Amino acid sequence: MLSPLDNYYLQKEEPIKSCLGFLRQQILNFDPEITEALKYGMPFFCYKGKMICYLWVHKKYLQPYLGVVEGKQMTHPDLIIEKRARMKIFLVDASKDIPVRKVNAILKEMMGLYK
Repeated sequence: MLSPLDNYYLQKEEPIKSCLGFLRQQILNFDPEITEALKYGMPFFCYKGKMICYLWVHKKYLQPYLGVVEGKQMTHPDLIIEKRARMKIFLVDASKDIPVRKVNAILKEMMGLYK
């Protein structure tokens, strides 16, 4: 039987499903202490018990994104704050190659907030 987390990803249609799956693995492989959990109906990633980021699909743009919990403290130019007070997001165009270097740069800056 599949976990609720696996079901979240499997319910998405391509190419969003593959994009989210790739981002999931990038995050989990970035640091061995990163874990994942389903919170508020979305996949959240935690570091030492603290929620650090999540994956979701933008309702307006219909694009997957990486949401960073403490994004307001980050300076990466591709992070967007929108109307959020604390979080910033990184939109990913699922129909194009995923910008792995940008994703890793965001993850590196994000993890610097917690280490």
